[in-house]
Amino acid sequence: MKVAVVLGAAVRPDGTPSPTLKLRTDHAISLFHAGQVTCLCLTGGQGRYGRPEAVVAADLARAAHVPESALLIERTSKTTIENIENAQQLLPPGAHVILVSNRWHLPRAALIARLLGLRVGVSGPTGRLSTPQLARAVAREVFATPRSAYRAVRSARRTGR
Repeated sequence: MKVAVVLGAAVRPDGTPSPTLKLRTDHAISLFHAGQVTCLCLTGGQGRYGRPEAVVAADLARAAHVPESALLIERTSKTTIENIENAQQLLPPGAHVILVSNRWHLPRAALIARLLGLRVGVSGPTGRLSTPQLARAVAREVFATPRSAYRAVRSARRTGR
């Protein structure tokens, strides 16, 4: 079974998906409809606004005719590490995992997943950020990667992965 694990992103104050969450979810939906994955694992807990990120993403998937039987919903995570750790608990044994996120986020996410013992592929939509926004996003990832790697290693040791 091929599963797209969609990493969470914010929900807007009005309860609608942020552009980032919509972009990631729409990309996973396109993978599903193209037959490249058989299941979507939507991640993300309660943020500042609205319902949990994964629940909002699941609504997008249902509206795009993804059947309920093809949805796994992880609704408690707050960070990329938690997205991946909690999704791991929902995945069927032997699942082939495709992480879905923005392309600038995928290197750190894939590193985390691999440190947690998952074999993963990655797929990201073409971004829509301005050059300054992209520069900020990439800089954030560069600075977040060592801390995330450290936390993932600690988690893997603690859980015996």
